[in-house]
Amino acid sequence: MKLPYSWLKELLPDLPPVSELEPVFAHLGLPLEGVEEVPAPVEGVLLVAVKAAEPIEGTQLTRLTLDTGENGEKTIASGAPNAVGLPAGTMLALVTPGTTLGGMTYGVRPMQGVESWGMAASAKELGIGESNAGVLTFPAGTAAPGTPMNRLWAADSVLDVEVTPNRADVLSAVGLARDLAAYLKLELHEPTIPAAPTQPGEIRVSLPDRGRVLDRDPSKKLRFGCDHFAARAVSGVQNGPAPLWMQRRVSLAGMRSIDLIVDTSNYVMLELGQPTALYDRRDVAGDGLVVAFGLREGENVKDLLGNTHQTGGEDLLILDAGMSDEPVMSVAEAFSTMKQPKEGSHVLGIAGIVGGEHGHVRADTRDVVIESAHFDPVLLRRTATRLGLKTDAVYRFERGVDPLLAPKAAVRVAELLREYGGGTPEAGQTLVGTPELPFEITATGEQIRALLGMHIDTAEMRDILTRLGCRVEGEGDELRVLPPSWRVDMVIWQDLAEEVARLHGFAELPETLPTLRVHESNLGASAPSDRRADLRRTLSGLGFQEVVTYTFTSDEEAQKARAELPGVRLRNPMTTDRTGMRTALYPSLLKAAGAHAKGERVLLFEIGRIFPTSGETERLGLLMRGDLAARTYQDGVQGGFSVFKGLVQSFAATSGATLEVQQLRGEEVPAALHPGIAGAVVWNGERVGWLGALHPEIAQEFGLKGDTFLLEAALPLPGRDWAFRDPSRAPAAWRDLAVIAPAGVSYGEIVGVLKGAGGELLEQVEPFDVFTGEQVGEGNRSVAVRLTYRGAKTLTEEDIDPVFNAQIEAVKAQGWAIREK
Repeated sequence: MKLPYSWLKELLPDLPPVSELEPVFAHLGLPLEGVEEVPAPVEGVLLVAVKAAEPIEGTQLTRLTLDTGENGEKTIASGAPNAVGLPAGTMLALVTPGTTLGGMTYGVRPMQGVESWGMAASAKELGIGESNAGVLTFPAGTAAPGTPMNRLWAADSVLDVEVTPNRADVLSAVGLARDLAAYLKLELHEPTIPAAPTQPGEIRVSLPDRGRVLDRDPSKKLRFGCDHFAARAVSGVQNGPAPLWMQRRVSLAGMRSIDLIVDTSNYVMLELGQPTALYDRRDVAGDGLVVAFGLREGENVKDLLGNTHQTGGEDLLILDAGMSDEPVMSVAEAFSTMKQPKEGSHVLGIAGIVGGEHGHVRADTRDVVIESAHFDPVLLRRTATRLGLKTDAVYRFERGVDPLLAPKAAVRVAELLREYGGGTPEAGQTLVGTPELPFEITATGEQIRALLGMHIDTAEMRDILTRLGCRVEGEGDELRVLPPSWRVDMVIWQDLAEEVARLHGFAELPETLPTLRVHESNLGASAPSDRRADLRRTLSGLGFQEVVTYTFTSDEEAQKARAELPGVRLRNPMTTDRTGMRTALYPSLLKAAGAHAKGERVLLFEIGRIFPTSGETERLGLLMRGDLAARTYQDGVQGGFSVFKGLVQSFAATSGATLEVQQLRGEEVPAALHPGIAGAVVWNGERVGWLGALHPEIAQEFGLKGDTFLLEAALPLPGRDWAFRDPSRAPAAWRDLAVIAPAGVSYGEIVGVLKGAGGELLEQVEPFDVFTGEQVGEGNRSVAVRLTYRGAKTLTEEDIDPVFNAQIEAVKAQGWAIREK
């Protein structure tokens, strides 16, 4: 959240300088992400008044006649869209000739027959805001024409505060100042706001029936949508530019200044933390507002920006009462009849999220209806996530707004429109609903001390909680605490302990060494994490880089990777493209590999959980992309696979495991792999997963080439019994053997037969040649291997021949042959 320092300084006159605030915010658990120094406009930028605005015929430019004060009457040509039809008296920021701004020096130059004396600037051009939509405009009489802008728009420091999701109470200037005041023991100067009128207003309001619930499932928490709603009408507002001070604060807080009515709503949200919505009263049929769930699935609602959204039965809408003279239908009736709350009513907006196209404030709006309400945070978050809408209003509502703030905010908006827009607020204000207030929390000082592990007097606890706005009662060590309405996050006594520690100071926690008493039931408790650490060390040593990817996925991503579709769905997904739990690791690895530059060599691994229909499991995923070694005796993809397989074999050898790769064919091949380059991973005699080349069609989908290889295996990898065996000091003996077998027979099958007949003397089998040709017959291939034998003593021919002959017989028993030459 961005907030100018000058605003906080107004609320807290004794606030320390910006240079001293970083540790203060960190202490409060609200660290500063940064401090931006925003300079004042440069010398030579003046506030001037418009005397006339006339279109230049045949162009898209506007001729502006300006009163520049001491410099007299001047003219400029402006192409800004909001320069057309500017009323006389409207004030602008003018960059005068001779002024250098953004590396450019402005002067007098002819434009379409107009001697343009400088330039009317936007907020972005002046470096005081991000808006570049048009020239800055200010109300008539803001200051005398010719006043330097740097006197009116002073330099400031903008604090960028990191707010945790539970601290919605500090998402405003008053809320943040309140927290600082409690910690620094400063006096808070809140804005003066009259009390809300007690008599009802002209605008009627209907809320969802508290006896009905949105979720029919009785196991779900009851949701009523809206429990408190304030509505008030203001007539005769002279809409136009907001006052300079308001534009300045709104702009420095990162929002775009629009006009007085819109800026006032945004300003009150930034000041008090309560979002409000303002409607053009001409569009509020029947002078009534209805808060109702969208009962027709797939109904289209167009927002004020012209975007269309399909709403459903779980979306809360704001409607007008319709043109009929009949009373507003209750939502209970609407549920029973499954009809709209009123025939002919219009949707004014999606509650708490965005206003609708119908009813939005326009340039000629004079009479407005103020909506200030408290909405259910869970329902709003669901709707906003499903519709992909993240606005400043829902950002606050979904975290929890003060349930008592709605009437106060409505009064504040009405007063600002009266003071700066000449509007007349109606005498009454409609207020319906009963807000749910915080309940009393009981604790003892001893409980809090035991939890925190440091000594804090109960009297100090009372003082801290009172400074935070709590009502604290109880005698002795007892604490009966009623949190203030704005602290919706304080619900259990542990929350009180956290607040006490936060203001007392976490730095005061004593440093003590823990007593290490390992109970026998804890023996081996760290084994799973130790195994993962060993995996990480081994793979990192082989050049793999660990990635941590999202556990959430979507049907589209799973289909793209030919993985099993998510079976576990999220009730409240964070984004529309991550609605389920992943069923495999490799889609995430492919996405990560695609983020690397093309042609870059990539080695990635991930240890994470997947959630297939068979149940949650932990998996290991490996990915290799690119040429990581020189080609072997084979070319192309086969050669790359040899490198990847070699890395996996090194991984197994370093882990002290035996590894075998068994070729997969036909339906056994996973959908992610190339049909001809796929194998099963057998680790210490157990099949744990698969490896191979990525299927070319999937590679194309992810923007990868055919040099991508994958492995996915179940964790934990099976271990084996360890035993020490003194290595033989006798020399090894070798025999070479060439086996002729059908081309479809894998090398692993040949090795399996040779090892099975090799007995204890056979130490190793290594291939050194593969041959195809007329000599071995069509459809066959010859695989030449070197057999290494070793025993407790130096082996003789008499020792080796029986074993070697047994291996030959085993080969022939498979229907294969031995190549003689």
